[in-house]
Amino acid sequence: MSTGNEAPATWLSQDAFNRLQAELDELIANRPVIAAEINARREEGDLRENGGYHAAREEQGKAEGRILYLKELLRTAQVGEAPTADTVAPGMVVTIYFDDDKDDTETFLLGSREISSTTDLTVYSPESALGKAILHCRPGQTCTYTAPSGADIKVTVVGFEPFSG
Repeated sequence: MSTGNEAPATWLSQDAFNRLQAELDELIANRPVIAAEINARREEGDLRENGGYHAAREEQGKAEGRILYLKELLRTAQVGEAPTADTVAPGMVVTIYFDDDKDDTETFLLGSREISSTTDLTVYSPESALGKAILHCRPGQTCTYTAPSGADIKVTVVGFEPFSG
């Protein structure tokens, strides 16, 4: 049953999905190595002054956090071709201009930051201030968002197209 609180699904190309799945598989396969490192460091003696033990525990915590994040991301991701729509949506390459200056443009991908390693484009999350502002906008539509600095920024959507990876 939908509660309306679900985050929008993350769109991933098949290549990005496969890369993240491989990272997850590698992290899971590496669990015994980290556990063995922790055990080896534990046997060195006093844990309060054992930097190697604490470093191994920290590494384990980071790996487990990443595993949980990747499992959830991959479970909920939409995989495949970017959507086609008549308004801005995740998975689109968007061009905007700032403050009525048609020469001050920026082109970027609206999508998960996880895909940024597969493209030279800047990637903005749909949950970012800019992403939320332009979501569902049409070409020529102007909207305003509040930047992290507190400044209100006006942007106009020039156009968009599905990301082809």
